[in-house]
Amino acid sequence: MKAWLNRQNPTSVLGLTFDGRRVEGVVVRRANGSAEAGTAVSFELTSDLLTGEVTAVAAELRAQLDAAGIRERRCVVGLPLEWALTLAMPLPDLPEEDLAGLLQLEAERGFPYSPEALVITQTRFVSGPGGAGAMQIAVPLERVVRVEQILRAARLIPVSFTLAFPVLATATADPTDQAVTLEVGHANVSLAVGGTGGFAALRSLAGMLDTSGAEHWVRADQVARELRVTFGQLAADTRDAVKRLRIVGSGAAADRLASDLQARAATLGLAVERVTTGTAAGLGLELPPGRILTGSLTIAVHNLARRPVSLEFLPPRLSAWQSFTSRHSSKRLAHAGMVAGGVAAIVLLAFLIQQYQLMSLEKEWKGIAARVEEVDRLQGQIKRFRPWFDQSYRTLAILRGLTEAFPEDGTVTAKTIEMRDAGVVVCSGTARDNAALLKTLDHLRSANQVSDVQVETLRGKSPLVFTFNFRWDNSARQL
Repeated sequence: MKAWLNRQNPTSVLGLTFDGRRVEGVVVRRANGSAEAGTAVSFELTSDLLTGEVTAVAAELRAQLDAAGIRERRCVVGLPLEWALTLAMPLPDLPEEDLAGLLQLEAERGFPYSPEALVITQTRFVSGPGGAGAMQIAVPLERVVRVEQILRAARLIPVSFTLAFPVLATATADPTDQAVTLEVGHANVSLAVGGTGGFAALRSLAGMLDTSGAEHWVRADQVARELRVTFGQLAADTRDAVKRLRIVGSGAAADRLASDLQARAATLGLAVERVTTGTAAGLGLELPPGRILTGSLTIAVHNLARRPVSLEFLPPRLSAWQSFTSRHSSKRLAHAGMVAGGVAAIVLLAFLIQQYQLMSLEKEWKGIAARVEEVDRLQGQIKRFRPWFDQSYRTLAILRGLTEAFPEDGTVTAKTIEMRDAGVVVCSGTARDNAALLKTLDHLRSANQVSDVQVETLRGKSPLVFTFNFRWDNSARQL
């Protein structure tokens, strides 16, 4: 009886977060309305979480937990934020059932995967006076399934898959908070706009950390630039409501980032706050005073407090009843056969009625089949070509400008081109040498519709791997 009660109301859980190859975990126990953080562990996997052999990664994870003396099997998992795909949109004034259909259509159109290949959840946010928006967040299903396989091979029982950073941002926020939240991770910097009312923006900023020295530190100028880019993509009402920039998490890098961003944030009208602790209202349970919040600790406390999980990515499992019926299907079929013999006359009568109805419906269908097929064909064409319909030809104009700037001899080539709604274009590729790249950038700067050409990254010599961005003004007159 006691074991059954423990399963229904667990008093402990292991919080696990993955950041690149970095794994952090902590065992949290609930006692008398408060949470106590117990054994913690932090290490780096020698194999990649996505490409390493499942059994090898699981064995290494199990060995690290055993070495730290962690025997807790139930775990709450924080997936890497860089795995998440986001899609934000304003919500029209429609009934909830119509909004669900609208969000499904937007997911099919906006995500680069089919809905069946994703685990999709959503968060709602207030975009302005009387307005609302929604952000759909998706994680590839194959990645979620792979992590679940690794955990079960490591003798762990995952009870929830979520994103640790949004939970951490919510736990440290004021109930009426509308702020920008930053967290310095092991591999990336996480950024969110919003709070307990939902998130209007959620991003993982790559390339923000300088790891050349003994200690990691954050490139504050690049973070400030990404802040400006993010603000440029927000609705005006949402942007005007954000007045604070909150730095959460632990570590000297986060402290230094809070100091370095003071002046830069002021130009955006943001006041910088360094936040390391949460409240009982945000967490659901009391923590010892002065306890610094981490992603693994936050999701574990959140689970023990039995707070509803808005960002849940755990694949659905068969219920106990479904498992029972599948195991005893033969007995069920025998009983169903006995019952079917007693009601054969009723079934036969129902079948005849159904056949009559089908014949009537089929006759009606033959009268409208041609028109329905034509409508389906037109809808398919509309769905296929809607994303490409743009009377301004903005995308083609940008591609033409880039093509004219790049040399014809192939000394500079582009691999990826990202076009953002705020007119920002990010291009990455390879160049034979630095001189060829500089010549291409000079050609690009001479274009009448191009401004603010900035080089983001340069790696290697020959070939030279580069990433640069610029702003495209579609209203500028072409010569």
